[in-house]
Amino acid sequence: MQLTILHVSQPVDGGVARVVTDLVRGQRGAGHRVLVACPPGGRLGREAAAAGAELLEWPARRSPGPTVAAETARLRQVVRQAGPDLVHLHSAKAGLAGRLAVRGRLPTVFQPHAWSFAAATGALARVSTRWEQYAARWASSVLCVSEQERGDGEAAGVEADFTVVPNGVDLAHYTPAERRAARLSLGLDLSVPLAVCVGRLCRQKGQDVLLAAWPAVARRVPTAQLALVGGGPDASALAAQARALPEPYRVRLAGDVPDPRPWLAAADLVVLPSRWEGMALASLEAMAMGRPVLLTDVPGAREQLPPDQREHGLIPPNDPAALTNALAVALADPLECARRGAAARGWVSEQHDIRTVIARVSELYQKSITFGQTTPRVPARI
Repeated sequence: MQLTILHVSQPVDGGVARVVTDLVRGQRGAGHRVLVACPPGGRLGREAAAAGAELLEWPARRSPGPTVAAETARLRQVVRQAGPDLVHLHSAKAGLAGRLAVRGRLPTVFQPHAWSFAAATGALARVSTRWEQYAARWASSVLCVSEQERGDGEAAGVEADFTVVPNGVDLAHYTPAERRAARLSLGLDLSVPLAVCVGRLCRQKGQDVLLAAWPAVARRVPTAQLALVGGGPDASALAAQARALPEPYRVRLAGDVPDPRPWLAAADLVVLPSRWEGMALASLEAMAMGRPVLLTDVPGAREQLPPDQREHGLIPPNDPAALTNALAVALADPLECARRGAAARGWVSEQHDIRTVIARVSELYQKSITFGQTTPRVPARI
C-alpha cells in the first residue's frame, strides 16, 4: 500500500537529521510519498530533498518557550496541507508541537531520540516528565531506539505502545577505509595515536569532560592527539577550554564538516563522552568503518557494542578519571584498537543494517494505520 508519510523534525543537523534522511531514502525507494517539515537551514532539508522528500517549512526553535503556540498552529496547517496517512514526530520539540497539533486524529509515531526529561533538571525535568506521561495518549506508538530508552520511559511513568527499533547505518556508505590515506587528506601525522570525537558541540555530547581529561591522557601517551569534529552552540566555549590546556595539548577542533568519514577513517579510536542519548549514531558509523569506540554508559551504548567489548568500551558519564584511564589504555595499544575495530564492523553489519531499520519502521507504520489510536483523545490541560 502506498502511503503519504509526514516526518516532522526540529533538529536539522546531527544524528536526528541523518535518521530522518535515511528513512526518507528507504521510504521513497519503496514507492511512498514522503514529506519533511523542518526549520530552514541545516542539512536535513537539503539532504531529505535530495533523497526525494517534499519539503514543508516549519520554523521552530529547539527549546520550549513562548513560541510553542505559534509553532503548533503552523504545524496544524502543515498537516492539513500534506494530508498524510501517518505523522512521524522526531525529538522533543516536534513531539510537543506535533502531538498538540494532531491530538490523535491521525496515526502518529513519536520518536524521542532521547527523552526530554533526561536533558533537564529540577522543575523543568518534572514538567517534561508530566508532559510525556500525558501526551503518550496522542501517539499510536512511541518508537525507542534502545531497550534502555524504553525502560527509562516506563520508569518515568510513560504508558504507551512502545516499539524498539535500534538505529542503523548504511553499510555501503560507511565502509572500512585506509587510515594512511585519510590522514594524508586531513594533514594529520601518520604515526601518532589519534582519538576522534564526532558530534554536535553541546552539553549533551560531553566534549567538555573529554577536554578536562585530555592533559592526563597526554601525560601517559605523550604523542596522542585528539580531534573534535562538529559544530554547535558550545563551539566557542570548547575552543577556549582547549586553548587553556597546557602545551603541548595536541587538540584540533575541526569544526562542522560535510562528511565525517575521513575523520572516522583516520582515527585509532572514536570516543563519545555523552551525558545522555537514545542510541548515538556516530558510534555506529565509526564501527561500520572498522573503528573501535569508547562510550559513556548512557541509553543505547551498551546495546550497540559487541558483547565482548562492553567491559572495556564503556565508562561512567561525567567521570574524567575513568575517561582518562580508558583513553590512555586504548591509545597505547593500536593493535588492540585494530582488532576491536574489525570485530565491531562485523557486529554492526549483523545488528544495525539500515535496511532492517527501514523494514521494521514500515511494519510499525502499517500496524499504526491498521489499529489506529489506542488511547483516548482528550483535550490537553498542561
